[in-house]
Amino acid sequence: MDLALSTILHTSFDDAIERTRQALAAQGFGILTDIDMRATMKAKLGQEMEDYRILGACNPALAHRAVDIDRQIGLLLPCNVVVRRDPTAADIVIVEAMNPELMADLTGEPALDPVVAEATTRLRAAIEVLTAA
Repeated sequence: MDLALSTILHTSFDDAIERTRQALAAQGFGILTDIDMRATMKAKLGQEMEDYRILGACNPALAHRAVDIDRQIGLLLPCNVVVRRDPTAADIVIVEAMNPELMADLTGEPALDPVVAEATTRLRAAIEVLTAA
């Protein structure tokens, strides 16, 4: 099983962030967290790195259903979506969404299967919109 659902964009980093936010919103995901790894590594460690953001995406209805099934599932939420510049090519941005199927595998809880299937469908749709644009 793949760790991520992903695509490669040929655009600016800021455009990739905006398009990713819009694609996720169209699938019912809000962004709960936005971690700027580049800024954090520079501020905390004095280290340089390429543009790299972790968006904590959450679809409230899906999260509610999942937590109702298994309270520990919150350890795996929100769904992380990474938007990162390829360090070898300035015009390439990689967008990767955590594969929700990992949640079902990690928990072994079959009742989560319909929630995981819907989350996977929605995240794949968001990635496909980015790929098609």
